[in-house]
Amino acid sequence: MPIRRAVKAVHRASVLRSDRFSAFLLLGAAVLALLLANSAIGPAVLDAKASYLGIAGLELSIGHWIQDFLLAIFFFVVAVELKHELVVGQLSSFGKAIVPAIGAIGGVAVPALLYLAIAGSTSPQGWPIPTATDIAFALGVFAVFGKGLPSTLRVYLLALAVLDDLIAIVFIAVFFTADLDVVSLVLGVVAIAAFGVLSALLARTSGAAKIALGIAMGVLALVSWVLVYESGVHATLAGVGLGLVMARSVGHTAADVIQPYSNAIVLPVFALSAALVAIPQVAPSELEPAFYGIAIALPFGKILGITLAGTIAHLIVRRRGKEALHGMDLVTVAAVAGIGFTVSLLMNELAFASTPLIVAEGTLAVLLGSAIAIVLGGSLVALRSRYYRRHAHPAEADAVEQQEPHAD
Repeated sequence: MPIRRAVKAVHRASVLRSDRFSAFLLLGAAVLALLLANSAIGPAVLDAKASYLGIAGLELSIGHWIQDFLLAIFFFVVAVELKHELVVGQLSSFGKAIVPAIGAIGGVAVPALLYLAIAGSTSPQGWPIPTATDIAFALGVFAVFGKGLPSTLRVYLLALAVLDDLIAIVFIAVFFTADLDVVSLVLGVVAIAAFGVLSALLARTSGAAKIALGIAMGVLALVSWVLVYESGVHATLAGVGLGLVMARSVGHTAADVIQPYSNAIVLPVFALSAALVAIPQVAPSELEPAFYGIAIALPFGKILGITLAGTIAHLIVRRRGKEALHGMDLVTVAAVAGIGFTVSLLMNELAFASTPLIVAEGTLAVLLGSAIAIVLGGSLVALRSRYYRRHAHPAEADAVEQQEPHAD
């Protein structure tokens, strides 16, 4: 009973669903990880992360259980949100999707090219790292500093980040798959498809049958994760597949239940694990080019790429008599999109898995680049928020002052 009450309390707690809370928790976990890794107990903590744990016949390090299994839960929630946006949301038609799609392409291409210009000769495999945007953290910055901003800015950022995550998912699937086991992959796809079929049945049943279907879906979800892991494809993609095939009504309910745990446990634990890095005792001139490539391309490549591509999109749609985000509003969203964090940390570990020193430097670069984006983006969000509050009509100004930032 106490456990059941605790679970219900977590599910109902609105603070665990808020963008603001999620951002603070992620940042706190990363800071704590750096402090632990560089303290007297740092070696013991790092050894614990590298220790192996066997579950259901799989023998993985603690770090890999977190990266491969826990993060699949986060990607499941992302996939459900992505499906919603593609079916009925901000990406449900060509007209709605074209503007953020152009912005997302610019926000991926320019950081990748900037990274390659800086570090391509020594560590070319790291180019996907600065292309990611952390949805939770980016929306958290809007929630903390964006009181009074028009909803169009948040909607554009959400659509941009969702597309960005879709691109990141493709990158993980294509560039970070080794020794592909086709049989396991095919069986994993079959299990995911069966999961989707059962979810459609679940939406139309009730009572004991609903419970039985729910249990069967849970088993299929675990089986599909194991099969995708065994196939050589990164196991987080099992979460993506499950979220995309799930019936929308059931998926929305499942994501609603899981989100507080994802915000309060999954993402902070991953941030804690990924940021457990002993800071290299080297002079700045001795850092790998990959460090500078990530730290520069993530915040500044995003600003440049999204602003240029978004301006082009604005010019295209304006000819059709429509409006798109432009000017300082566009620059503000672009600056916030430079917060890579979760997905960038994941791709850093995947890209440099064979070179632990570069993994460490890359992690610090992701944190530094994201910190720069938080400062720049947060400052611009606060300035734009103040601008809109000052220029609101008197009747609107009172309402804006009472408005609370949106919390998911």
